[in-house]
Amino acid sequence: MLKKVCSLLAGITVLALCSTAAQATTHDFYKGKTIRIIVGFAAGGGFDTYARAIGRHMGRHIPGNPTIIVENMTGAGSLIAANHTYKVAKPDGLTMAHPIGGIFLLQVFGKPGVEFDARKFEYVGVPVKDNLSCALMRASGITSIEKWLTAKTPVKLGGVAPGSTTDDAPKILAAAIGVPIQLVSGYKGTAAIRLAAESGEVVGGCWGLESIRATWRKGIEMGEVAVVLQTLPAPDMPNVPLVINFAKTEEARQLVKVGIQDAGNITRPFVVTPGTPKDRVQLLRKAFMDTLKDPEFLTDAQKAKLEVDPMTGEELERTVHGLFKLDPVFLAKLKDILK
Repeated sequence: MLKKVCSLLAGITVLALCSTAAQATTHDFYKGKTIRIIVGFAAGGGFDTYARAIGRHMGRHIPGNPTIIVENMTGAGSLIAANHTYKVAKPDGLTMAHPIGGIFLLQVFGKPGVEFDARKFEYVGVPVKDNLSCALMRASGITSIEKWLTAKTPVKLGGVAPGSTTDDAPKILAAAIGVPIQLVSGYKGTAAIRLAAESGEVVGGCWGLESIRATWRKGIEMGEVAVVLQTLPAPDMPNVPLVINFAKTEEARQLVKVGIQDAGNITRPFVVTPGTPKDRVQLLRKAFMDTLKDPEFLTDAQKAKLEVDPMTGEELERTVHGLFKLDPVFLAKLKDILK
């Protein structure tokens, strides 16, 4: 009996030592290393702004205090960045991508150009759940949703690419509530759409209110830009109507809920390459959430007018996987709208 107890204790000791050694190896891994955050859009837009703010602080919350740099890899509405992270980047926990969540639906729809399986990415988290809003230049005369609904010609909106909020949300709005829209896609990011609107190429665009306020702040403050529609009630914009109030049928309400509200929750995902060691994934997930509670980060975010309303990596993973379980009939309808 004593021999068995000794043997059991020896086994436990070995396991504890192995666990401690593995933990030490994980914690030592990032020392002296550099983590790249690949942003799928151009510099100056909301995705870039969030990534750079997080990158300035996240390294402090990772054992070994690695350097974090941000790189912009534009093209196809962040599809190029997502494909690169999936296919090219090493699964070592040193590459984190920030594409737009709408591209995961492209895989569900079977669209060409998707070279990843969204169910295999490792998900780190989301810094803010987007309140999809539409911002238009007041010079266009479309200063309210009522004026938009009764416009005699389609309102020209800027977009990036299929799968991006800038493209998908307007299409869903047109189908669900009947606003007349002409989508001009192909801009490299929301920063380019803003410039196009200010120069008169387009009237405006639809994307997250958090990003609009952070990057188009001057235009809003000067009264040149009007936010005419939002998905969720922003406390400081009580007079801006909600999309759902203009959806008159059950199908329209479902389109708004799934295509705009639910999609807004996963618009800004941070992911790492499939096959990255689980201990590093967990370490990055914790560091990400700790960063979003860091007083220094929050001060930085407040100065940049960045909202913080995070979703954990685990929640993000479940939500993305849920896209592959949508009702086929509804999915076919949504696919037809977003074609």
